[in-house]
Amino acid sequence: MATSTDEGQFLSMLLKLIKAKNAMEIGVYTGYSLLATALALPQDGKILAMDINRENYEQGLPIIQNVGVSHKIDFREGPALPVLDQMIEDGKYHGTFGGVIGYDNTLWNGSVAAPPDAPLRKYVRFYRDFVLELNWDLAVDPRIEICQLPVGDGITLCRRIS
Repeated sequence: MATSTDEGQFLSMLLKLIKAKNAMEIGVYTGYSLLATALALPQDGKILAMDINRENYEQGLPIIQNVGVSHKIDFREGPALPVLDQMIEDGKYHGTFGGVIGYDNTLWNGSVAAPPDAPLRKYVRFYRDFVLELNWDLAVDPRIEICQLPVGDGITLCRRIS
Protein backbone atom coordinates (compact mmCIF):
# COMPACT_ATOMS: atom_id res chain seq x y z
CA MET A 1 0.00 0.00 0.00
CA ALA A 2 1.53 3.30 -1.08
CA THR A 3 1.63 6.39 1.09
CA SER A 4 -0.77 9.13 0.02
CA THR A 5 0.60 12.48 -1.16
CA ASP A 6 -0.97 14.35 1.77
CA GLU A 7 0.71 11.96 4.19
CA GLY A 8 4.03 12.39 2.40
CA GLN A 9 3.72 16.17 2.72
CA PHE A 10 2.76 15.86 6.38
CA LEU A 11 5.73 13.59 7.17
CA SER A 12 8.09 15.93 5.34
CA MET A 13 6.87 18.95 7.31
CA LEU A 14 6.98 17.04 10.61
CA LEU A 15 10.57 15.89 10.02
CA LYS A 16 11.62 19.45 9.25
CA LEU A 17 9.82 20.85 12.30
CA ILE A 18 11.51 18.44 14.69
CA LYS A 19 14.83 18.89 12.87
CA ALA A 20 15.23 15.15 12.41
CA LYS A 21 18.63 13.98 11.26
CA ASN A 22 18.04 10.23 11.38
CA ALA A 23 14.98 8.19 10.52
CA MET A 24 13.92 4.58 10.27
CA GLU A 25 11.27 3.15 7.99
CA ILE A 26 9.90 -0.34 8.42
CA GLY A 27 7.92 -1.41 5.38
CA VAL A 28 9.18 0.62 2.43
CA TYR A 29 7.07 -0.78 -0.42
CA THR A 30 7.99 1.29 -3.51
CA GLY A 31 9.52 4.09 -1.46
CA TYR A 32 7.21 7.12 -1.68
CA SER A 33 7.36 7.93 2.04
CA LEU A 34 11.05 6.99 1.98
CA LEU A 35 11.57 9.60 -0.74
CA ALA A 36 9.60 12.22 1.21
CA THR A 37 11.69 11.43 4.29
CA ALA A 38 15.00 11.58 2.41
CA LEU A 39 14.08 14.93 0.88
CA ALA A 40 13.14 16.34 4.30
CA LEU A 41 16.32 15.27 6.09
CA PRO A 42 19.47 17.40 5.96
CA GLN A 43 22.17 16.50 3.43
CA ASP A 44 24.02 14.42 6.04
CA GLY A 45 20.82 12.74 7.30
CA LYS A 46 20.44 8.97 7.30
CA ILE A 47 17.51 6.59 6.94
CA LEU A 48 17.56 2.93 7.88
CA ALA A 49 14.96 1.40 5.55
CA MET A 50 13.76 -2.18 6.00
CA ASP A 51 11.43 -4.28 3.88
CA ILE A 52 10.97 -7.96 3.18
CA ASN A 53 10.79 -7.32 -0.58
CA ARG A 54 13.73 -5.64 -2.32
CA GLU A 55 11.94 -5.78 -5.70
CA ASN A 56 9.29 -3.29 -4.58
CA TYR A 57 11.96 -0.94 -3.22
CA GLU A 58 13.89 -1.19 -6.48
CA GLN A 59 10.82 -0.04 -8.44
CA GLY A 60 11.07 3.37 -6.79
CA LEU A 61 14.87 3.47 -6.57
CA PRO A 62 15.43 5.22 -9.94
CA ILE A 63 13.40 8.20 -8.72
CA ILE A 64 15.27 8.27 -5.41
CA GLN A 65 18.57 8.20 -7.33
CA ASN A 66 17.40 10.80 -9.83
CA VAL A 67 16.69 13.39 -7.12
CA GLY A 68 20.03 12.70 -5.46
CA VAL A 69 19.07 11.31 -2.05
CA SER A 70 20.09 7.65 -2.34
CA HIS A 71 23.23 8.33 -0.26
CA LYS A 72 20.96 8.92 2.75
CA ILE A 73 19.38 5.46 2.58
CA ASP A 74 20.66 2.23 4.12
CA PHE A 75 18.24 -0.40 2.76
CA ARG A 76 18.06 -3.78 4.47
CA GLU A 77 16.05 -6.63 2.97
CA GLY A 78 14.33 -8.96 5.41
CA PRO A 79 12.27 -8.85 8.57
CA ALA A 80 12.85 -5.76 10.72
CA LEU A 81 13.00 -7.42 14.15
CA PRO A 82 16.40 -9.09 13.69
CA VAL A 83 17.83 -5.76 12.45
CA LEU A 84 16.36 -3.90 15.44
CA ASP A 85 17.58 -6.56 17.86
CA GLN A 86 21.09 -6.27 16.41
CA MET A 87 20.98 -2.48 16.76
CA ILE A 88 20.12 -2.82 20.43
CA GLU A 89 22.86 -5.40 20.92
CA ASP A 90 25.39 -3.13 19.16
CA GLY A 91 24.33 -0.15 21.27
CA LYS A 92 23.12 1.79 18.22
CA TYR A 93 19.59 2.19 19.56
CA HIS A 94 18.64 2.98 23.11
CA GLY A 95 15.01 4.10 23.02
CA THR A 96 15.81 7.80 23.11
CA PHE A 97 13.27 9.95 24.90
CA GLY A 98 11.63 12.65 22.81
CA GLY A 99 11.89 10.74 19.53
CA VAL A 100 8.80 10.31 17.38
CA ILE A 101 7.42 7.06 16.01
CA GLY A 102 4.77 7.16 13.30
CA TYR A 103 2.47 4.25 12.50
CA ASP A 104 0.78 4.27 9.10
CA ASN A 105 -2.66 2.93 8.09
CA THR A 106 -4.09 3.20 11.62
CA LEU A 107 -7.60 3.96 10.32
CA TRP A 108 -7.49 1.05 7.86
CA ASN A 109 -9.97 2.29 5.26
CA GLY A 110 -12.13 3.67 8.09
CA SER A 111 -12.88 0.12 9.21
CA VAL A 112 -11.63 0.76 12.76
CA ALA A 113 -14.69 2.96 13.34
CA ALA A 114 -17.16 0.46 11.85
CA PRO A 115 -19.38 -1.59 14.15
CA PRO A 116 -18.29 -5.22 14.69
CA ASP A 117 -21.07 -6.54 12.43
CA ALA A 118 -20.42 -4.10 9.57
CA PRO A 119 -20.16 -5.70 6.11
CA LEU A 120 -16.46 -5.49 5.29
CA ARG A 121 -14.35 -7.21 2.67
CA LYS A 122 -12.58 -10.23 4.12
CA TYR A 123 -9.05 -8.80 3.94
CA VAL A 124 -10.22 -5.47 5.42
CA ARG A 125 -11.80 -7.26 8.37
CA PHE A 126 -8.74 -9.49 8.82
CA TYR A 127 -6.27 -6.60 9.06
CA ARG A 128 -8.76 -4.39 10.90
CA ASP A 129 -8.43 -6.65 13.95
CA PHE A 130 -4.64 -6.17 13.98
CA VAL A 131 -4.98 -2.41 13.54
CA LEU A 132 -7.58 -2.18 16.31
CA GLU A 133 -5.29 -4.12 18.64
CA LEU A 134 -2.34 -1.86 17.79
CA ASN A 135 -4.44 1.28 18.29
CA TRP A 136 -5.65 0.00 21.65
CA ASP A 137 -2.17 -0.98 22.81
CA LEU A 138 -0.84 2.46 21.89
CA ALA A 139 -3.75 4.26 23.56
CA VAL A 140 -3.28 2.54 26.92
CA ASP A 141 0.54 2.54 27.04
CA PRO A 142 1.53 4.96 29.83
CA ARG A 143 5.07 5.30 28.44
CA ILE A 144 3.94 7.21 25.35
CA GLU A 145 1.84 10.16 24.29
CA ILE A 146 -0.06 9.65 21.03
CA CYS A 147 -1.84 11.67 18.38
CA GLN A 148 -3.90 9.91 15.70
CA LEU A 149 -4.63 11.91 12.57
CA PRO A 150 -6.89 11.22 9.57
CA VAL A 151 -4.10 11.91 7.09
CA GLY A 152 -3.81 9.35 4.31
CA ASP A 153 -5.21 6.13 5.74
CA GLY A 154 -4.51 7.32 9.26
CA ILE A 155 -1.22 8.05 10.95
CA THR A 156 -0.55 7.73 14.65
CA LEU A 157 2.37 9.62 16.11
CA CYS A 158 3.91 8.47 19.39
CA ARG A 159 6.35 10.25 21.66
CA ARG A 160 8.02 8.42 24.51
CA ILE A 161 7.48 10.21 27.82
CA SER A 162 8.73 7.68 30.37
